[in-house]
Amino acid sequence: MAHAYTPGLRVTRQATLRKRRQLPLAGDVLVARGETVRRDQVVARTDLPGNVTTLNLVNRLGVTPDELPAYMLKKEGEPVEAGQPLAQTRPFIKWFKTTVASPVTGTVESISPVTGQVLLRESPRPVQVRAYVDGTVVEIIPGEGVVIETNGAFLQGIFGVGGERWGTLHPVVDAPDQILSAQQIDDACEGKIVVGGSLLTLEAVRRAQEAGAIGLIGGGIRDRDLCDLLGYDLGVAITGTEEVGLTLIVTEGFGEIAIARKTFEILKERAGQEASISGATQIRAGVLRPEIIIPHPDASARPPADLAATREGLSSGALLRAIRAPYFGKIGRVTALPAELRKVDSETLVRVLEVEFEDGVRAVVPRANVELIEG
Repeated sequence: MAHAYTPGLRVTRQATLRKRRQLPLAGDVLVARGETVRRDQVVARTDLPGNVTTLNLVNRLGVTPDELPAYMLKKEGEPVEAGQPLAQTRPFIKWFKTTVASPVTGTVESISPVTGQVLLRESPRPVQVRAYVDGTVVEIIPGEGVVIETNGAFLQGIFGVGGERWGTLHPVVDAPDQILSAQQIDDACEGKIVVGGSLLTLEAVRRAQEAGAIGLIGGGIRDRDLCDLLGYDLGVAITGTEEVGLTLIVTEGFGEIAIARKTFEILKERAGQEASISGATQIRAGVLRPEIIIPHPDASARPPADLAATREGLSSGALLRAIRAPYFGKIGRVTALPAELRKVDSETLVRVLEVEFEDGVRAVVPRANVELIEG
């Protein structure tokens, strides 16, 4: 039977996760298969080639390209410091001498007697890949990286900014529909992942930055507040590299929306435990959602659920969220999945489902207007 595609996000107390940690180009893997690693441990490293600076020395020295090598003070492959003389003329009267200093620190990569250009390569930039999660190395990708397996809670959000961080979960609200105020954030939030409620106000985010929080989780944020926080209108489809001093994760959407009860309960249950978070979001060409990973301290003592094996799709009793008006943001459970097409307000025939929301309201909504909360 034909079916409508229903997007979903994961919210589960226990799952087996595998994280691929890979270098942008070939390098060295620093751990072995079967080794237990910590989230802040470097598992692979490499050096990115430095930037290239091109100098047209024949024009500056007033010589021909084939004469250039004779005026060079540095040879190919030799190091050079910024401000150090690189080439100079040797006139009969020293007052007319022309000296060209290197604008960068690096290495002389090439001297062309044909074009008269000199290429300087800046020093390599080290790149390190950390484990990101506590776990076990289950696969080595030779010269590139590793795959790390961990067990624990896994929660995905809707949108985020900021990169990978880790710290202690620190809920500061009592209910998922409570707005996080700046007054609730104090010096105890330093180095913590602060868990809010229905709305992350700009004032609260600013206070979290001042207090030294490394992460902030909430149900929603106003679009205008996000623009003010970043200093520009976020119009790209990929986030995760923003420099805002912390990682911000929105679990439900934009505006004042309570955190899903199950998400909030898991975060409250794990208060005081270490978690890894990432705000990276990609909405096209391979969906990537912001995530919260909370390794379970006793994961080895209980058989974890496989994350991929629990994806069963829509079924009666499945938990979902409405993602379009008039029920936008509301959470409920599927009560029926009619097989026949129904006509909606737009006069279009679509597949629908019957849902009972948490407040007891029952409705019939198009399947394309909901998002499955997989757990």
